[in-house]
Order: sequence, then C-alpha cells, then structure tokens
Amino acid sequence: MLDRITPVILTRDEEANVGRTLTQLAWAREVVLVDSISTDRTAAIARTFPNVRVIERAFDTHATQWSFAVGQASTEWVLMLDADHFVPQPFIDELSQLEPPAETVAYVAPFRWAQDGRVLRATLYPPRIVLARRGAFEIWQDGHTQRIRANGAVGHLREPLIHDDRKDFRRFLARQRTYMRQEAQKIRTSPFRALPLSGRIRKLRVVAPFLSLLHTLFVKRLVLDGRAGWRYAFERFLAEAMLSAELWTARSTTSRNA
Repeated sequence: MLDRITPVILTRDEEANVGRTLTQLAWAREVVLVDSISTDRTAAIARTFPNVRVIERAFDTHATQWSFAVGQASTEWVLMLDADHFVPQPFIDELSQLEPPAETVAYVAPFRWAQDGRVLRATLYPPRIVLARRGAFEIWQDGHTQRIRANGAVGHLREPLIHDDRKDFRRFLARQRTYMRQEAQKIRTSPFRALPLSGRIRKLRVVAPFLSLLHTLFVKRLVLDGRAGWRYAFERFLAEAMLSAELWTARSTTSRNA
C-alpha cells in the first residue's frame, strides 16, 4: 500500500518541525511539499531530502492551498500532513498493511499531542481525515481551517499521528490571533442553532476560556502530566480568550454603529 500513497505537506516558516517530519517519510517515493513562501530555512531543509519535491506558492486560504497541493500528487492516495505532524513507525506499519475496500475513499486518524517533546495522555485535537483517495473528496474552508468531505465510505485507522509543534511561543500567539479572528467571523455570521455545541459555548463569549481550562486539566486529566499538561491547558485557555475578545470587539463595534 505504501507505494500507492503520496504524503502532502503544507509549510510556512516550519524550520523547527519540517526536518523531523520528513525524516519519518523516507518510505515514500515522493513527498509533495507546498511552501507558502517561508522566510526561514524551511524550503532549504526540505530540499535536502531526495524524495521531497518542493513547490513554492503564495498562501491564500487553507482550502485552496490544500486543493492545489493534493493536485500535485500522482498516486492513487494522498496522506495529508501538517509540518508538525510526526509520523510514528506503528502508523507507517498500519499503512503498509492496509487493504482498502473499493467503497472506502478515506481514513480518519486519531491524534496524540506532544508538548515540549512529551506526549500527553489526552488532547482536545479531534480525529480527522488524513488519508484519502484522489478525486473522491472535497476540501472546503471552515472558519480558520480546511475541512474534508469524503464522497464515499470512511474507514478508521487505529494508530495515532503525533502533533508535535516545536515553534516558539511568539509564533503560537501570532498564529492564534489570525486563526481566532477568522473563527470569530464564522461564529458571528452563523445562526446559534446552526453551530455545534462548542460553537454555541464560544458564542456566549465569557464561558469558553474557563470551561476549556477546567475540561483540559480535570476531565482530560492533563493536570497529571505536570508542566507539559499545564502549558497545553494554558495555551488552549489563551486561544479561547483571544476568540472571546474578538467576539466582544465585534459586538462593541456593532453597538456603536447601531
């Protein structure tokens, strides 16, 4: 099965992560890496791997960038990865033994989260489609990120990928400011009943940051993971607080203009 899969990765300023991820993809005949004009050594590092084809393309949206990247692959299946997704050997072994039925067009993978290099016992990061048959799925923009809609049956992989982002805290803050501005726009323009439960809680503005902190530490039990668990919970709290601030700002602006 491995020779029927092309890993596809999007990058921008990922020199802290990209080499580690690409090292785990030596089994692939070709890796397609679409770089959004990085200002660091991301592209240079990627070009040191003989099986990696680097394409530079200015970023517009996640959905269009992913659609472009997937279109560059030549195999039947694509494995869609972020630059901070570490691919452990058990996951590779599962892919190698995979025999997809004709009706199955995509596979969902679970994720584990590494904080400061330590794999946590739980995460808020949801399972998602990472392996899909080309031409049998659609990519669309949903708030700050892309979603994948499979046009057929979806299977489930047992082995997890590991989200292991080693970029510094300033990059985290800058990224979350952009993401939460986009997410706030989605929440503001969506009817309350059309939102999932998480979106409805976020639309209340005050509740989500504190609920996220309590849920992460005590329901997910990350309080038992020491410093790494506390940092993960704090980062989730900050992200939700940024989103709440964006929603409050929009409400204040609307009230002044009324």
